[in-house]
Amino acid sequence: MIVVVGEALIDVVIDADGDPTETPGGSPLNVAVGLVRLEVPTTLISQVGHDERGGLVVQHVTSSGAEFVAVPTSTGRTSVATARLDESAAASYDFDLEWSLPRRELPPCRALHVGSLGTLLEPGRESVLDLVEQAGARDVFVSYDANLRESFIDDRARVRRQVLDLGRRCGLVKLSDEDALLIDPAADPDDVARSLLAGDRTQLVVLTRGASGATAFTGEGETTVRPRPVEMVDTVGAGDAFMSGLLAQLSDLDAFRRPGPGVPVGRDDTTRLLRGAMEVAAITCERRGASPPRRQELPPGWPA
Repeated sequence: MIVVVGEALIDVVIDADGDPTETPGGSPLNVAVGLVRLEVPTTLISQVGHDERGGLVVQHVTSSGAEFVAVPTSTGRTSVATARLDESAAASYDFDLEWSLPRRELPPCRALHVGSLGTLLEPGRESVLDLVEQAGARDVFVSYDANLRESFIDDRARVRRQVLDLGRRCGLVKLSDEDALLIDPAADPDDVARSLLAGDRTQLVVLTRGASGATAFTGEGETTVRPRPVEMVDTVGAGDAFMSGLLAQLSDLDAFRRPGPGVPVGRDDTTRLLRGAMEVAAITCERRGASPPRRQELPPGWPA
């Protein structure tokens, strides 16, 4: 089982014509749902309110087949992210978010995934870091998706330190080129990714570049893969689908086995990982909202 920790909320998506739709979302929730749809047993630890929107979130997660440890928010309200789509279907976000997750014991699991606002916002951030520490003490594989939002960055130097500090504790780190520019606007995104590879536990760093593909950075070298042509509907949840595609493949490869993780880092291995993850993201981009594919919807032989 993979445990995913982070925010769960309602995405209000406003299209270029101004028409809104509401669906459950949040990066960690999307990753958890994506994993279950790829037939990887998953538990999501998050927060929701005692309101109608919270009920929608719980129903969405549990009906997908994931277990949901839902901690109530202090306000009783479920968090909301408003995504506004431009003419190219790219999304920009505004948030009304509470993240006050209390400390808890990490359930038995093969891997822990953390990321997004849950690793950035206090006071819940400290509980996420404590779970990462518990995972490290048990030699449990940890993955991290930075997934930063500029509206939550009030001190860029502090955020950079936090990202680097958390990244060094993780076997897999994923970030986008936009994340890299938020971490250090003066640096080349590739150099930001390389700096994250310096962690003692870090075996693989993946830098996504939207329509330009993605690059895998390992101790053995760097591999870049471009995606297939996509019939774009929107980009909501694409990065989360990519993340779930990576983790599902690593689960298939038994890369989380103990006593230590064995992430494949050869050029052929990383090419396959990137292609498989990009296919999951591509299908998500061809649908409205964060709706990752089920395993049977992927091409025969995926991820080859």
